[in-house]
Amino acid sequence: MVNWLGFERRVAIRFLREGRMQTVLIIVGVAAGVAVVAYISALITGLQRNTLEKTLGAQAHVTVSARDDVVIPAREPAADTAVLVQTQPRVQRPRTIVNWQSLVPVLEAMPAVAAVSPMVAGAGLAQRGEASKSIALMGVDLDRYDRIVHLRSKVVQGEPRLGPGEGIIGRELADDLGVRVGDRISLVTGSITDSLRVTALVDLGVRELNRRTVIVPLRAAQSLVGLPGGATGIDLALVDVWAAKALATDLSQRFPYKVESWQEANSQLVSALNAQSVSTALIRGVVMVVVVLGIASVLVVSVVQKQREIGILRAIGATQGQMLRVFLLQGAIVGAVGSTLGVLLAVGLIKAFTTFVRGSDGLPLFAITLAPSLALGIAGIATVCGVLAAVAPARRAAALDPAQAIRL
Repeated sequence: MVNWLGFERRVAIRFLREGRMQTVLIIVGVAAGVAVVAYISALITGLQRNTLEKTLGAQAHVTVSARDDVVIPAREPAADTAVLVQTQPRVQRPRTIVNWQSLVPVLEAMPAVAAVSPMVAGAGLAQRGEASKSIALMGVDLDRYDRIVHLRSKVVQGEPRLGPGEGIIGRELADDLGVRVGDRISLVTGSITDSLRVTALVDLGVRELNRRTVIVPLRAAQSLVGLPGGATGIDLALVDVWAAKALATDLSQRFPYKVESWQEANSQLVSALNAQSVSTALIRGVVMVVVVLGIASVLVVSVVQKQREIGILRAIGATQGQMLRVFLLQGAIVGAVGSTLGVLLAVGLIKAFTTFVRGSDGLPLFAITLAPSLALGIAGIATVCGVLAAVAPARRAAALDPAQAIRL
């Protein structure tokens, strides 16, 4: 076995050396194809990860809330009775989740759930002097809510605390009201007015959220919204963000609540991510087809050019199987060497992107890394494609008649 392996390896390398220009060109072609596939894959993966981090950085993966108020008719009209009815939808008021205290430990016990945070949400006004801005009021337990959106990491000024009479606001809202950490603002919700001391300013990643977000202790929000002891929603963070839709469907079937996943709340984003994934798959497929055709064409030309040598080898005892394996080995060598160089080229392209492509703040637009598993997978596929591309030329070389090949 060692002898024929050595024979095939020597012949394959000899053939590749004799056609140096063809060999270099096809290796460069394979390297370019692998580099494009690896770079595009890493770029799209980094872009999607960055988009998800920014989108989900300020919201829960799954939200549980009370169902909307609906108008229920007193009775069904008779079949032969004409009824003229104008039904107006009910005004949606803040409603608490029934038995939310009992629901929280049930949700926390689920393996797919990483964190649970009850909250009270409402609308109001933030006032300071003559300035008045509409706000989205959020009452939370800081430790629980931090595990949902990592709020402490988004603090740009101050120390995040939510003691009695304290609150955290978005930095754009602070600019609009002209307040700094330690200043007081007034919160107005309906007929209730309360004073709040600002302990920290946060950047939630979206300017509009920063302009209207006010975060207060859960008990304070319950009083301001008029839901003592209540919770208008329960936020969930999951171990796997892509399991949110399935979990939301399961929870909505098990409990009489309104359950929404981040995919439902951001359907356009999900469609864009799916379109990116499909485009990336198409690019990979087209590039790999080009690589296969390039290797196959070069090896076909090699068989034509080396017919005499192939005939001599067959005449001195080389079997059809050996000649078949010679050209398969050539395809594997070209694929392996080209894919290795392609991965190195992709790493260089990624380094250039992160070094020279910067945002307006001077920082890289987003992080791009080529995972070792992705690099090995692409290199392995390219090598397999090289072997597959060599099948047709190898069979043609093995089928050559020694006598006819020598006479050519």
